[in-house]
Amino acid sequence: MRGESTHPTISYSSLFFFPFNYNQFPTPRMADAIISALLEQLASVVFEHTKQAVTLVLNAEEDVHSFSSHLNAIQAVLEDAEKKQVTEARVRDWLEKLKDVSYEMDDVLDEWNTEILKQQVEEGESASVTKKKVCFPTPANCFCFGQVSKTIHHHNIATRIKKLNEKLTVIAAEKEQYDFHLSTIRGTDEQLIQRPKTSSLVDISTIFGREEEKECLLSKLLRDSNHDGGRFLVIPIVGMGGMGKTTLAQLAYNDKKVTSQFDKKVWVCVSDPFDEIKISKAIIENLGGAYSSSNELETLLLCIRSHVENKKFLLVLDDVWTEDKTKWENLKLPVIMQSCAEGSTILVTTRKQGVAKMMRATSSMILLDKLRDRDCLALFNSIAFWDREEDEANGFGAIGEEIVKKCKGLPLTVKTLGSLVWHKKTREEWREVLNSKIWELEEVEEQVFRPLLLSYSDLTPAVKRCLLYCAIFPKDYELGKNNLIELWMSQDYLNSKKNKQKRRIGQNYFESLAMRSFFQDFRKDDMGNIIGCKMHDIVHDFVHSLAEQEIIIIEAVEGANQRMELSGDKVRHLTLTTLPEGPLSFPTSFYNCKNMRTLTLPDSSITTVSLGSIMQMKCLRTLNLSHKILNEVPKEIGELIHLRHMDLSHSGNLKELPDAVCDLYNLQTLVLGGCSELEKLPKAMGKLINLKHLYVRNCYKLRYLPKGIGSLKILEALDCFYVCEGNDEALKLGDLGTMDQLQGSLWIERLGKDDASEIEKAQFRNKEHLSHLGVGFQVGDGDGDGDGDAAAVQRKGHEEILNALQPPQNLEFLSIWNCHGTTEPLYWIKSLHNLRKVDLLNWEFCELLPPLGKLPSLEILRIWAMEKVKKVGVEFLGIEKEEEVSGILFPKLKELSFIGMPNWEEWEGIIKDSSEITIMPWLSNLEIVRCPKLKALPNFLYKITTLRTLKITSCEILERDYQKGVGKEWHNFSHIPNLTIESP
Repeated sequence: MRGESTHPTISYSSLFFFPFNYNQFPTPRMADAIISALLEQLASVVFEHTKQAVTLVLNAEEDVHSFSSHLNAIQAVLEDAEKKQVTEARVRDWLEKLKDVSYEMDDVLDEWNTEILKQQVEEGESASVTKKKVCFPTPANCFCFGQVSKTIHHHNIATRIKKLNEKLTVIAAEKEQYDFHLSTIRGTDEQLIQRPKTSSLVDISTIFGREEEKECLLSKLLRDSNHDGGRFLVIPIVGMGGMGKTTLAQLAYNDKKVTSQFDKKVWVCVSDPFDEIKISKAIIENLGGAYSSSNELETLLLCIRSHVENKKFLLVLDDVWTEDKTKWENLKLPVIMQSCAEGSTILVTTRKQGVAKMMRATSSMILLDKLRDRDCLALFNSIAFWDREEDEANGFGAIGEEIVKKCKGLPLTVKTLGSLVWHKKTREEWREVLNSKIWELEEVEEQVFRPLLLSYSDLTPAVKRCLLYCAIFPKDYELGKNNLIELWMSQDYLNSKKNKQKRRIGQNYFESLAMRSFFQDFRKDDMGNIIGCKMHDIVHDFVHSLAEQEIIIIEAVEGANQRMELSGDKVRHLTLTTLPEGPLSFPTSFYNCKNMRTLTLPDSSITTVSLGSIMQMKCLRTLNLSHKILNEVPKEIGELIHLRHMDLSHSGNLKELPDAVCDLYNLQTLVLGGCSELEKLPKAMGKLINLKHLYVRNCYKLRYLPKGIGSLKILEALDCFYVCEGNDEALKLGDLGTMDQLQGSLWIERLGKDDASEIEKAQFRNKEHLSHLGVGFQVGDGDGDGDGDAAAVQRKGHEEILNALQPPQNLEFLSIWNCHGTTEPLYWIKSLHNLRKVDLLNWEFCELLPPLGKLPSLEILRIWAMEKVKKVGVEFLGIEKEEEVSGILFPKLKELSFIGMPNWEEWEGIIKDSSEITIMPWLSNLEIVRCPKLKALPNFLYKITTLRTLKITSCEILERDYQKGVGKEWHNFSHIPNLTIESP
């Protein structure tokens, strides 16, 4: 469910728009994120793009050098320009012009690069070309310059470069009017953004909620000793700006029990920059020492130690920003705390989890989340109805409840809006606040957005850029981590001078934003990896306000009849939501949106895209038409030569793609997963020489992948491979042998009994970046009754495939289903020391489970539909006959499931003396379903103290023996908190 709408709307009938007023509050806008990163990129690639091609062919060398020179000169003053734009409108205008010409140059260079790629494809040259890193051949051995059309096209590009250089020359000259200073070290301008100072004083009567967090913090502060045996403890309180970190610290600092527990208490507001001398002096003054004029850190630190030695000391460091380990180590606080009495504590408030990591204190970290609804309402009412209680029951209270909902649990916003409406005396004025867009309220800008601006200013330009791009999504939208990184990639936001892999850069940027609390509500997979998140509504409003007119979200509303003229040439990223069923056709007011780089249409019912709309999207990098009822993709899609990312996933009516898709030489990501009616892909997929990510899982009618995909040596993600025997047009498994860049997940479906040789050629052992491998065998690959020669041949073929599989050593997740062989060929599984999850499903003829007990990293194991298994013996633990065993078996296993094993009777533990053996010490979740003949559970399960969830369903014998209160074995499991024993 989406959050409340705060976007312009489209009429179903006429596509007219409600007006949209952009916030004008004076903060650094998208320019600092885009210009800094884009100019850095352009400065490095302009000459690379043009030197050998344009200059040699078209004599544009002077323009290229001039353009590069101007870029470098502008970049040198850009930091100062970004600061001055806050107060000077003319500087803002100058930055806008600079941004426009930068974008335009990027388009021209990209067009030129596409021509090079096209020619290489046409001439059958090497396909190992990546965007912006092409090797330009000389005229003599590549270009046929006698061809008039090509010469004209080349001349056109050179002419456009010349005109752009003339524009930039004017812009560069104008910079002299503004008296810009040369940039020095990047950092936050203290005059631009004043960081608030804090103290330990707090009015407890104004605090609402946080009881659980306070109790957790007090229990840590008042502990008798550290669990890790250390002499002191560091407790970081982490959360986004305005969440109440300082307030929680103040509550604990002033608690009577805390005051009586500690001999000395000191509160220091650290803020940014982290100044070791200043912090040391503040600590000394708070300890009652004389003011020190010394600036020698050694002298100051010795003075601190002399005051706190052998005393129980509580030190609060409020608002810490630095993640610089050197600065933290220079302060020597851990050394000083070692001289204090046991139980001394450093309490830290910070917005950044990286601070907690730097201090090696993540285990004691308190993450501050949203305030509960009832506490938000109580806080709001205490402010909004102060000295006017009668109004609460007189219609204002209901409006106040709705206003509080807009705050989404952020205390600072609740306080700000409560103070705002306290001054407003009529219900109409309160409704105006309720119905306004939150970033248009001056009080929100000053009090709520300013703290967020501090966090934003702490980001590098490249990470700012990635954050601002998140404004393309509607509120309450779940952002898929991998998808978001690939979207950043499609916009060229993930560049690196050190040739670092772009996905790794994107992961680092994502983690940077997550650890600064820009993201929340993280969704994780079974193994604890983050795969999705959301943005707090207030953060979304803040980010959208910075994106200004570049990012626009418009919502279609039936019956709307007001028109909105878009600033077309400024719109770079457009989101249209809830469009009605029918073709996508832009209204007249969109005709100037020729510079769009992103178009996404969530919750819409588009059936096709009109030719006119495609012509409006010539600069498009990202096109998202997922979850639509698309009937077709027009062949004109090939005109979008800049396109990097195309998402057509879950288009239930789409049966095929036009051949023109293969003309998208810059395409990096093609998402087709869930297109259940898709029957085939274009034959010429090998022309997509920049394709890195191809997603085709759950395309049930797709018979095979085209053979040309085998030539895409830079392919990094292929989530599903459909085996198709006897088809010369199909990609063979063996063709994956040279694709050693594959990473992430790969599912292999419809394996036949004769595919062992292809599996061996695929050389999966060399694909060290694969983390998840799924192997599925063709259902009905044989006679189907389990008898006769055909079934024996089938079983033999399946076992040969398993024997040849040989997964990579770094594999974390292995899934095998519909196998008719035994588990003996899985001998190699013992060597997969990084394996964390194993799924074995529907092994029709398997009688023995594989030896998994010695896998050191295995956390999750699921065994499904092993119908012929009668006994799970010590071989399952990884113990061979007569083997002397000691130590831990299944040392990290947390979740274990046995489901659908109708003939399983016995689960054997360790028969002989097992005092030296520990089995499954970390098991927390055990599930046994539809195992009616299982007689008993092994004794080692009774010894597991970590078991929190046990589910036994449709297991007649076990249900009787473990029946609550009366079963003969009930006492062995009665202590488990989440216990379910039930019949079907």
